[in-house]
Amino acid sequence: MSMDQTDVKTLKPDELSPAETLAKAEGISVTKSKMGVAKCFVSAMLAGAFIGFGATYFMVFLGDSTMPFAAQRMVGGICFCLGLVLVLCCGAELFTGNNLMVTGLASKKISMGCMLKNWVVVWLGNLAGSLLAVALIFWANVGGMNGGAVGDVMVSVAVSKVTPDWFVLLGKGVMCNIMVCLAVWIGFSARTVADKVLGILLPISFFVAAGFEHCVANMFFLPTGLLMKTMGFGASVANVGALDLGAIFYNISAATIGNIIGGAVVGLAYWFIYNQKKVK
Repeated sequence: MSMDQTDVKTLKPDELSPAETLAKAEGISVTKSKMGVAKCFVSAMLAGAFIGFGATYFMVFLGDSTMPFAAQRMVGGICFCLGLVLVLCCGAELFTGNNLMVTGLASKKISMGCMLKNWVVVWLGNLAGSLLAVALIFWANVGGMNGGAVGDVMVSVAVSKVTPDWFVLLGKGVMCNIMVCLAVWIGFSARTVADKVLGILLPISFFVAAGFEHCVANMFFLPTGLLMKTMGFGASVANVGALDLGAIFYNISAATIGNIIGGAVVGLAYWFIYNQKKVK
């Protein structure tokens, strides 16, 4: 049985080259822009829930207060990677990853309107999925684990995200999505599930360890923290009074704008370097 060149190329263990990855990113942006609203929204709900599950894994690990700071951040960051592994390997629409659609816009393969429509639908779907995950985690009483220490961590994490200056949060959002989009870019270049998982680990665990701001993760972290606060967890957390609905909007507004900037930086930089066709 003979194989054509396409078959042989598919079987190659090597990752795609940067130029091939750009072409793939542009093609993916076209596919995403054509997805029906209902399917896009449900797929985005899955992504929101997946990120929430990774965030839960992170906070359960942080529930052990005896762990040294560096170990907590490093291993906690690896735990959080569960979310993006599920998104990339199982397939789901994540707002921060979809910021790479700017590559298709730059090559004039999609319009600004199509890109923004996708971003709005996916952002809202991510929010709905995140809130569904909050409900499931509450139902499962995850906050009560380790004598309530996990619930205290949920409050503490949320408070730490609403107390910095808005422009600091913006910068954290930019840095976060630079890392996330680099991880997604690695995922685009990968040919196997193992490649994708290994490629994700370092960029994602770094952004979590460094405390950068991911708007979709915060759609889970912040409502969970507020819910745990109303249940009496985290009463001894400093500045716990700052955590309310207004604070949630305060954080997510900065994180969302910062994430868009960070994603655009990655996408447009690679488009500028590797685009091989002149845009007329």
